[in-house]
Amino acid sequence: MNSTRKPVFWIFFICWLGLVADGYDLYVYGATLPGIIGPSPFGVTTGAAGAVGSFALVGMLLGSLVVGTLTDRLGRRRIFISALALFSVAMLACSLAPSWEVFAAFRFVACFGIGGLLPTAVALTNEFAAPGRKSLTLGFVLTAPAIGTVLASLTSLALLESSGFRPVYAVGAAGLLLIPFAYLRLPESPSFLRARGREAEAARIEAHYSLTPASEAPVGSAEPTSPVRALVSRQLRRPTLTFWAVTFLSLLTIFGVSTWLPQIMRSAGYGIGSSVSFLLAYSVGAVIGTVVGSGASQKFGPKPLAIAGFVSAAVALLLLSLNPPSAVVMILTAVAGFGGLGTQNMINDYIAQYYPAAVRATGLGWALAIGRVGAIVGPTYGALLVSGGGGVPVAAAAFAVPAVIGAAFMFTLPSKTRTQSPTPAAQPVA
Repeated sequence: MNSTRKPVFWIFFICWLGLVADGYDLYVYGATLPGIIGPSPFGVTTGAAGAVGSFALVGMLLGSLVVGTLTDRLGRRRIFISALALFSVAMLACSLAPSWEVFAAFRFVACFGIGGLLPTAVALTNEFAAPGRKSLTLGFVLTAPAIGTVLASLTSLALLESSGFRPVYAVGAAGLLLIPFAYLRLPESPSFLRARGREAEAARIEAHYSLTPASEAPVGSAEPTSPVRALVSRQLRRPTLTFWAVTFLSLLTIFGVSTWLPQIMRSAGYGIGSSVSFLLAYSVGAVIGTVVGSGASQKFGPKPLAIAGFVSAAVALLLLSLNPPSAVVMILTAVAGFGGLGTQNMINDYIAQYYPAAVRATGLGWALAIGRVGAIVGPTYGALLVSGGGGVPVAAAAFAVPAVIGAAFMFTLPSKTRTQSPTPAAQPVA
C-alpha cells in the first residue's frame, strides 16, 4: 500500500471492529437459546423464544430503515458511533434484565442499533477503498459479522453451561471500548460533506487520504432528489426490487438457521456444548465463504458468487435432511454457513458497488431493512419447525427452499455493477 494511503487502514479496521461487535450481538441470541429455553431462568417456551427472536428483528428492520436513511442526511461518522453505542449499552442491559419482558425490550433496542451499523460501515469502506480493490477491502470488512458469530459461539461454549446467559450478553457490551477510538480516527464521508456544501472539509479529507473527488450525478434525474425516491426511479427500480427480494430470502435462511440450529441439534440429542458447536461450524464456514468470495469477486464479480453461494447452501441443507452421521453433519453445517452468511456478504458487496455514492448507504440500508422482514420470518418459521417435531431432516429441507429461490432471483440481476465513476467513491468491481 502506498504510504499516503496508510491512514485509510484505520477506517477499515474501525469498521471491521464495529461489525465484529455487531455480529456478536446479533447472533448471540441463537447461541444462548439452549440456556434460555426451559423453566430457568425465565420459564421461556420455544414459541416465546421464537416470538422474541422475531420481535427483536423488527427492531433491526426499523434500524435499517431509519438509521440507513439518516446516514445520508446526518453523516456516516455520527451514525456509526451512535449505533455502536446504542446496541452495546442495550446488550449490557440484557445481561442485567430481571424478567423476560425486560430482556425482550432491550433485545429490541439492541437490534435497532445493529440494523443501522452495517450499511454505514459498508458505505464508509466503499468510499475510502482504493479503486481497484473495493471488493477485496469490502470482503475484509464483511468478514467481521461472521467473526463476531464465531466469538459468540465460543463465548457461549465457555460460559453458557457453567454461568448462564448473563455473562455472554455482558461481553457484548465490549463495543463501547471502540467508541473513543472511532471518535478520534474515523473521518466523515467526503461525498456527504460535499453534498451539504462543506467543500473545504471534503477537500481536506480527500487530500489526507489521497482520494480523488467524487463526481457522480444524482440518479434518475438531473434535479436533486431524496435518496429513497432515487432508489425507485426508472433507472434503479428493477434492480432495487430484486435486491430487496434476494436479501429477504437470504436473511430468512440465515436467521432461521442461526437462531434455531443449536436448539434443533439439542432436540436431536446433543448436549448444550455440542449443539452450540454446530453454530460455531456454521460461523467458521461463513468466515471462509466471505474471505474466498471477496478474493474471487475481484475476478468474477459478486453476482455469480452469490448464485453459487445460494446453491451450495441449498445443497448442504438438503443433504442434512438425509440425517447423515455427526461428522458429516458438522461439515455440511459449515458448508451451509459458507453459502449462507458468505452469500449475504456478496450481496452487500454487489449493492454497495451498484449504487452511486449519493444513495449508497440508503440503498443498502433499505435492502437490508426489506430483507429483515425475511429475518423476522426466519425465527418464527424455525419455531414452527421445532415445535412440529420434525427434527433436523424437516428443518434442513425447509430452509433449503428459500436458498433455491434466491439463486433464481440472482440470475435476473445485471452482470455488471452500475456505477462507472473512476473515483474511489464509485469504482465498479464487475
